[in-house]
Amino acid sequence: MLARDTKILVTGANGFIGKHLSNYLAQQGYSVRTSSRQPLDLPDHWSLNLATDPCPDQLCAGIDTIFHLAGKAHALTENSQDAAEYLQINTEGTRKLLVAAQQADVKRFIFFSSVKAVGEAVIQPMDESLHIAADTPYGTSKYLAEQLVLHGDYVPHPVVIRPCMVYGNTHKGNLPKMIKAIQRGLFPPLPEFHNKRSMVHVEDLIRAALLTATLAQAAGQIYIVSDDEPYSTRQLYNLIRSVLGKSTLSWSLPPALFSHLAKLGDTLGQISGKRMMFDSDALQKLTGSAHYSSAKIKAELGFQPRHNLPESLADIIRFLYLI
Repeated sequence: MLARDTKILVTGANGFIGKHLSNYLAQQGYSVRTSSRQPLDLPDHWSLNLATDPCPDQLCAGIDTIFHLAGKAHALTENSQDAAEYLQINTEGTRKLLVAAQQADVKRFIFFSSVKAVGEAVIQPMDESLHIAADTPYGTSKYLAEQLVLHGDYVPHPVVIRPCMVYGNTHKGNLPKMIKAIQRGLFPPLPEFHNKRSMVHVEDLIRAALLTATLAQAAGQIYIVSDDEPYSTRQLYNLIRSVLGKSTLSWSLPPALFSHLAKLGDTLGQISGKRMMFDSDALQKLTGSAHYSSAKIKAELGFQPRHNLPESLADIIRFLYLI
């Protein structure tokens, strides 16, 4: 663990991960400074938009370690016009903070990136050795920010963390949407596509981040963080139904139906110039694989996840007021 007298800055403290991280650090007795675009009722909070505002000289004053989470998240509806905004927020905002960190002699800079900072390989699980160019504006902006963090020589101990899909007690994200849709009977019974999608509990992600800040061998490294078990979309569907007290369905809609609906969405999107709710990209998100290995952080830093989705679902669903 970090020394208790360590002064820590958490950016993006209003987000799902940022809230959990800053609350955990405060509970552990650390001196925590936070920042976000929105004002927060916290003792040492700075309202700041790193994309458009200059980074105040005093933001990093006295800070030993920065956990940088502020940024523009990946959106399914993103289009070519979003590219400049992603770069301004995720890349340029990170550069501003790094410059301020360097001027304030900050020792550690832990950057929360994404597995989307690189493209996807056919052979899975994927790991940190993958060097395929990102295929979205979001991913490109994260990759460029990673390069600044790791190779800009701003701080002695830079680390990049690439989380898989993060789950836990939150109303935001695809998993809560899926849970609510299943509860309301609005999520169709998908066939078993045998896809594999990696996930990680927010508390395990926080533990991993603290390891990267604490251990000297983490400096200059990229770490993917996931739990031990990937899930297919049908497995997720069955798990959620079970925890909700719904019977397990033995049938599913035919795969061809989803393909036809996706093509229809593509066509309507081209005609209207607007992204449809269901198209080929949405189908890929539901049925494609995104399987990642966290073997590196386990081997180098001794990380072991303590949570898995089947055991966590009841708590998440109670948080959503569904049981």
